[in-house]
Amino acid sequence: MQSLENHFLIAMPSLQDPFFKQTVTYICEHNEDGAMGLVVNHPIDVTVGELLDKIDIDNDKSNSSAQQQVFAGGPVHTDRGFVLHTPKPGYSSSQELSSDIMITTSKDVLASLTTNNSPDSFLITLGYAGWERGQLELELLENSWLVIEAQSGIIFDTPPEKRWEKAVQMLGIDITQLSSQAGHA
Repeated sequence: MQSLENHFLIAMPSLQDPFFKQTVTYICEHNEDGAMGLVVNHPIDVTVGELLDKIDIDNDKSNSSAQQQVFAGGPVHTDRGFVLHTPKPGYSSSQELSSDIMITTSKDVLASLTTNNSPDSFLITLGYAGWERGQLELELLENSWLVIEAQSGIIFDTPPEKRWEKAVQMLGIDITQLSSQAGHA
């Protein structure tokens, strides 16, 4: 099995699940036990400053980071937060996912987000997308997803409403020309 860690799952146009329609999901972990990823293009109606207020973390409302949107990372454990960010060592629970993307789940990263000590770029999600053993592979066979190596520029530098389209463009295809039928020889 080839791991899809540090790849994007791009929802096919035929995928009509309300949570995953036209999503780009960054795969953080994929092994024989299953997969875990974060949807990076579904902002919710909560800003970083509002989220930090809700969990009693002091923050600087005048910092532009406080106005960033929080994202719905997936339908699983929507009460758990994840921060994807550009590399910055020193947080208590960071994991390097690639040379330019880290994930941190500890409160110390949240406390830094509206300060001069924050990562250069970040994205907060609430919840995650999870697949049990073999489930993602089956969905790939069913033609639900396109897969491409992740690029941090899509996560951190592309407006959320353009991320799906930009990820599809990386494939060099016209998404409107794709069939929803999977071919198996």
